[in-house]
Amino acid sequence: MSASPLFHVLVLAGGDGTRLQELTRELTGAPIPKQYCRLLGEHSLLEETLERARHMVPPARTVVVVNHDHLPIIGEQLRGVPPHNIFVQPCGRDTGPGLLFALRQLAQRDPTTIVAMTPSDHYVGDNRAFAAHVDRAAQIVGEHPRRVAVLGIRPDRAEPGLGYIMPSTRVRGVANAFRVAAFQEKPTADHARQLIENGALWNSFVLIFRVDRMLELIEKAAPCETARLRAATERPDDLAKGYRALAPWNFSTQVLARIPEHLVALRVDDIHWSDWGTRESIERTLHALRRVPPWRTRPQTHAAA
Repeated sequence: MSASPLFHVLVLAGGDGTRLQELTRELTGAPIPKQYCRLLGEHSLLEETLERARHMVPPARTVVVVNHDHLPIIGEQLRGVPPHNIFVQPCGRDTGPGLLFALRQLAQRDPTTIVAMTPSDHYVGDNRAFAAHVDRAAQIVGEHPRRVAVLGIRPDRAEPGLGYIMPSTRVRGVANAFRVAAFQEKPTADHARQLIENGALWNSFVLIFRVDRMLELIEKAAPCETARLRAATERPDDLAKGYRALAPWNFSTQVLARIPEHLVALRVDDIHWSDWGTRESIERTLHALRRVPPWRTRPQTHAAA
């Protein structure tokens, strides 16, 4: 993977982490987004994500999208990432504008680049296995550049707070790879159980694609949103005002759910993934690691200075 100059890792780190603000306030004294919090000791989730990226590409091919409002609390967490690879949004506007903001800049460098997009606020227990799965997905996209690959996690419980991938037929010649019939975002617990019984996978939101192809798909699925962001970013002197005027929109709902026929899901069983979207999901991971949750010990600061 690292031998290819056309492969990049894109880390989404601009979210506000509203679901866990109560917990991060409890730990740090402020509602700091969870990707910047050190919930496992010395490293934040963002730092762990950047370390995971190093298993796939050198720092020169790691790109990070951040939120301008978060710059004062990031501190040294972006050390090692070249400054020109840090894309600063004027503010957070959910995953749709954040991804599109980054892809437009990457397209100016090389629209044929293959990108592995990954959230910065998820837990992964095995970085090497994760990198191997991404490598396999990148090979699929390299051979079929009009496809978008997504890592699908085999569920171990009915979790209503996650997105679900409904696999269709197997991809011939590729182990544990499936075409996608549909997406279901945050079903009820009963519906989630039904989906799992029918073979559904959790959506990890780790996507591998060619930049030009993803931009094409976004343009078709969300033309109005694309046009508004283009207008906002084509005036650099007025970027902050234009960006803040954008309506937030969710990439999974607005795009992924509308393009299942273009997706390939790779089932992943061995990376111990969790989105860490709730206190309970974090406790579940820490229990498996035989670690004591930090909120059960004396309060301490886990965010960067």
